[in-house]
Amino acid sequence: MAEHKEEQNKTGVMEFILLGFPGSQSLQMSIFMSFLMMYILTVWGNVAIIILVTTNTQFHTPMYFFLGNLSFLEIWYTTASIPKILAIFLGSSRGVSFAGCIVQFYFIFSFGCTEQLLLSVMAYDRYLAICYPLHYRTIMNFSLSSKLALSCWLVGFLVISVPTYFITTLSFCGSNVINNFYCNIDSWIVLSCSDTHIIEMAAFVIALIVVVSSCTVTLCSYICIISTILHIPSTKGQQKAFSTCSSHLALLIMWYGSSIFLFVKPSKHVALEVNKMVSILCLIVVPLLNPFVYTLRNKEVKGALRQFLQYFGRKLYVK
Repeated sequence: MAEHKEEQNKTGVMEFILLGFPGSQSLQMSIFMSFLMMYILTVWGNVAIIILVTTNTQFHTPMYFFLGNLSFLEIWYTTASIPKILAIFLGSSRGVSFAGCIVQFYFIFSFGCTEQLLLSVMAYDRYLAICYPLHYRTIMNFSLSSKLALSCWLVGFLVISVPTYFITTLSFCGSNVINNFYCNIDSWIVLSCSDTHIIEMAAFVIALIVVVSSCTVTLCSYICIISTILHIPSTKGQQKAFSTCSSHLALLIMWYGSSIFLFVKPSKHVALEVNKMVSILCLIVVPLLNPFVYTLRNKEVKGALRQFLQYFGRKLYVK
């Protein structure tokens, strides 16, 4: 009888409470408005890129194909987390079922892994274009770019199925409060009364392979790109290329740095408050900056976007 009661206590947690950020109601509303505006800008920027890439023939190239994939990915990546985060700050929906938590975790981290891989593919694409311009069109054709993009999506969604399965086997007892604003593996490990050693090791190995390998490919590609830029005879050309690369590298360092801090560690029992602050970079800040740094700063894209808005404005005026 006692064993049956203990088993009920271990498996009885069917809903979790997402704590979010502590603070007054006015602070919660301020954060809510900031996150809402950032989410709107992120979606707007990425939708604009997708429309331009798909409707304008001058952007039917491997580089813009990858950027269109990144934009599509960012929309779903932020949508998997931010609407629930906004509800938490409003104080209207802090509870989430165990199944709902699993689904949110799976999609956030699948999209995140896909982005890690896609960014490394984009860096490799730029490496080929800048370091081997004469052979670029032969190497990076539509077939290869499609296979690379598809591989990023498949691997990203497949690898996260492993820790997701292990999480479903956990038992929970005691508190059901997750000290975060989204369902993260760290919080589950802290709350679980099961042995989490296998899950921690699986998550560590996956993060090590996906994050560190993609980071290595990306940084090596940019080192080669910068080395090639240094041999450009024109000072103006060097400055323009360095300006583009420096903004890309700053964003990549922010993305990979925060990802490594959050996921590439053998133990998940760390300060969750620090994790929450770093998670904001991964889930909200970097997705907001990506479309503007990678695409919307481009002179060709800005010109095409201006023409599109003027055409759209004329259509509305005629109506």
